[in-house]
Amino acid sequence: MILTLALFASAATFVGGSFALRFRDKLHLILGFSAGAVAGVALFDLLPEAMTLGTGYHAPATIALAVATGFFAYLVLDRLVLLHSHEEDDEHEAHPARGAVGALTLATHSFLDGMAIGIGYQASAAVGAVVTAAVLTHDFSDGINTVNVVLKSGGRWGRAFRWLLVDAAAPLLGAAATLFFVIPPSTIGLVLAAFVGSFLYLSASDLIPESHHRHPRALTTVMTLMGAGVIYMVVHLV
Repeated sequence: MILTLALFASAATFVGGSFALRFRDKLHLILGFSAGAVAGVALFDLLPEAMTLGTGYHAPATIALAVATGFFAYLVLDRLVLLHSHEEDDEHEAHPARGAVGALTLATHSFLDGMAIGIGYQASAAVGAVVTAAVLTHDFSDGINTVNVVLKSGGRWGRAFRWLLVDAAAPLLGAAATLFFVIPPSTIGLVLAAFVGSFLYLSASDLIPESHHRHPRALTTVMTLMGAGVIYMVVHLV
């Protein structure tokens, strides 16, 4: 089942990239919803689950440190390597190699998203289901970003499509990797806490700015709140 769900994540990545090629002007609404959904998963599901599973083994301060570690680790990765598509208005020389580095990094990120699905199911079926929902919305934007980062760096449509295929395969490979190891119960709470930090960073630094790029409209904010609200209802219904 984990591999099947990861296959859906791969499909979401591919659909996101295809969407970027056809309906670019409507992306801000989809990304706004995705931003709220990813933040909602971190706050309404992963954080309570991390506290429940972790407090039997660790002090609350240790769990908070794991959240901060996930947040700042992604910040460092973002500043050093990631080439965000919301910088597309910046003037820079077209360089296909730069696009390849950005696309490869996004594919690596998608691989980690697939691992998040597998690790979520190691915690519980409910956690796995909600993490999968967050990964689906985020991988949709990853597909968009993969296409954008290749095209804005001077790559052609065919090159962007090939990188999109790589990015789409990454979540499936990441989920498959988790079938070969099991995280100890004493550690899984900290791992979930680290995902809380990373999901919050992705929502605040990537999805929200991307959704408002060129479209600072009230409707985008409504979509973000709606995304968080949907996740809140899903968590309380599961």
